[in-house]
Amino acid sequence: MSVELYADKGSNLSALVANLKLSIAASVYQPKLAVVVPEEDTTAVLKDKKSGFELVEANAAVKYLGSDFDDNKTALDLEENELYKAIKTNSAEKVGSVKIPTVFTKAATTPSQIILFSALYPALKEFKASDSELTQWFSDFAAIEKVSAGIKHALSITKLERAKEQNTGAVSIRTGHLVKPQSSSIVPKENERNILITSALPYVNNVPHLGNIIGSVLSADIYARYAKNRNYNCLFVCGTDEYGTATETKALEEKVTPQQLCDKYHKIHKEVYDWFDIGFDYFGRTTTPLQTEIAQDIFLKLHKNNYLEERTTEQLYCEEHKSFLADRFVEGTCPNCQYEDARGDQCDKCGNLLDPLQLINPRCKVDGATPVVRESTHIYLKLNELEGELREWVDHASNHGEWSKNAKTITASWIKRGLEPRCITRDLIWGTPVPLEGYNEKVLYVWFDATIGYVSITANYFKDKSGNDWLKWWKNPDNVDLYQFMGKDNVPFHTVVFPASQIGTRDTWTKLHHLSTTEYLQYENGKFSKSRGVGVFGNNAKDTGVPASVWRYYLASVRPETSDSQFSWEEFVTKNNSELLANLGNFVNRIVKFVIAKYNGVVPKFDTKNIPDYDKFETDVNQLLKTYIETMEAVSLRRGLEIAMSISSRGNQFLQDNKLDNSLYANQPDKSDAVVGVALNLVYLVSAVIYPYMPETTVQITEILNAPALSITDKFELVLQAGHHIGKAQYLFKRIDEKKIDEWRNLYGGKQQK
Repeated sequence: MSVELYADKGSNLSALVANLKLSIAASVYQPKLAVVVPEEDTTAVLKDKKSGFELVEANAAVKYLGSDFDDNKTALDLEENELYKAIKTNSAEKVGSVKIPTVFTKAATTPSQIILFSALYPALKEFKASDSELTQWFSDFAAIEKVSAGIKHALSITKLERAKEQNTGAVSIRTGHLVKPQSSSIVPKENERNILITSALPYVNNVPHLGNIIGSVLSADIYARYAKNRNYNCLFVCGTDEYGTATETKALEEKVTPQQLCDKYHKIHKEVYDWFDIGFDYFGRTTTPLQTEIAQDIFLKLHKNNYLEERTTEQLYCEEHKSFLADRFVEGTCPNCQYEDARGDQCDKCGNLLDPLQLINPRCKVDGATPVVRESTHIYLKLNELEGELREWVDHASNHGEWSKNAKTITASWIKRGLEPRCITRDLIWGTPVPLEGYNEKVLYVWFDATIGYVSITANYFKDKSGNDWLKWWKNPDNVDLYQFMGKDNVPFHTVVFPASQIGTRDTWTKLHHLSTTEYLQYENGKFSKSRGVGVFGNNAKDTGVPASVWRYYLASVRPETSDSQFSWEEFVTKNNSELLANLGNFVNRIVKFVIAKYNGVVPKFDTKNIPDYDKFETDVNQLLKTYIETMEAVSLRRGLEIAMSISSRGNQFLQDNKLDNSLYANQPDKSDAVVGVALNLVYLVSAVIYPYMPETTVQITEILNAPALSITDKFELVLQAGHHIGKAQYLFKRIDEKKIDEWRNLYGGKQQK
């Protein structure tokens, strides 16, 4: 037979089907006959070189080559009628459900089967199920050696398969947009932005609850991850606060030593924070030799500079267990608001700082006994003599560093009343020893000592590295910005007591630049309380089986930035299903599956000029990104999350506006390529802006994209280039059954596991 076969140079699915028919027929009936790609645009065609006879329809060419007309009508009827709607959907499930005549129950290389197989190929090429006669036949037919050879040739010559080269994992990414690797020893750098981040040191007498987590460590971690993703030079430290009466008392309750108690709860805290993906550069503790050394050095410098004084005062003493009572272990009625469960140092209801002697009807928290008043001699920090310098510093720092509103309000209220000397020692054994003669049975007050813990923990980070490099962070105010995160009840100790202590040493300290504080996170219209076991605790969150990324997302979305907020199981489930799954999960899954199915996971060559109104889209994304960066720089973390999700929503809208589907791919390939290229790059951007909130989800997305971590850039960039090979699809989130709401409410509401 003296004929030539010319492939279809089209770029849609019909071209692929036509070329499959020609290539398989040639392989089966005329193995020496090649299907060639013509220079000019044309449809599939068969030409007889001698007679000039032509066939310009692929089905006719298959019949001509096979000389077999017995069951062709059946094949054509199936292709053109029953299967037409199913094939048009490109859905393997719908195609596989169609019933076929008995003539196709056994795979054979007849013209009719070649025609039918080629028509089905786009829908069933990756379908592995064999639960129907049709799919089983399709699989058997594809396995025939000559058919397999024909398929391979058709794929190699069809323009439709422009990105179908084997996915070998090749990476094609523009450099200069990635997150810089971090040193194992992070020190401030010249001509770079250096940020030191701390979160309030959690106390070690209990398991942290969700209010503790979002109020300090999670908020700090979100900002630290943002800063590092912006390629700022950033160090994030925290640790457990371990000294004080609370530890002594809890140790007595559990019949262990204070050190054993601290070891137990330090481990529990670390495990909870690890599960929540809190990325400390160092998580230390205050019961260390360096804590003693640095705290005593500050104390002695204050003493040398005459900012300490000795006073003999009246204190509450419990005759039941024969001990002076620390402020927090006296409870009673607040003299200001009559709240009956006020503590000796502060009222949780009205927020006023208290002296335990002010409480009405005081009682010992340990045994409920009524304490008596006795005299005791202590050391006081003369805040009154440091007030002028402190006030000047607060006025500058609170405005320049843009402290949160409640941080400013609480500090201003405390200073406005006038500062008075404050006691910084206690009658305890468990704590940093007071380095003065005659004070061998006293220790530094935990709230004077604990804030120094930030310094000693940083020093411990460098202990086995380069020794005194901690000084480059803590005594380098011109080159380091200190960001601190905490609940509002901790504010005065960080804006008054600690900075006043720094000022009084006359050393050059790095002092607070930005203070981010939260109000209270309430639980289901109630109140979280470590001491009362009310609310959801860190280990409870893990036991639900819901990934940490979902918990982080929810807590950040209800972060009590300007007023108290509520934890709600119903809202928790709704946000997972309606926001994470339907918005972010849908955007990533939709585009990734399309690219894998149609482009074999390879980014095609694309030109944004092929996308209508691309300039408007780019402007929208860049405006959102600009607002996101401004919001995060201002440490408005809740709003930052909303904007990050808005960028993902804009991606869903982009796919919808451009109607990315099989029809676009088949009929407007250039536009399809451009939409795919842009959408994948937007997914990459989204992975960067959600990283502070959901680091594990970002890791998943970068695995899917087969790309390293992307930094948060100033504008939307097309970083993933043509030829880049993405990885396998993954489901980012799973739907949570609404039935879980009541189950979790009953199981975890106010229950704390020991």
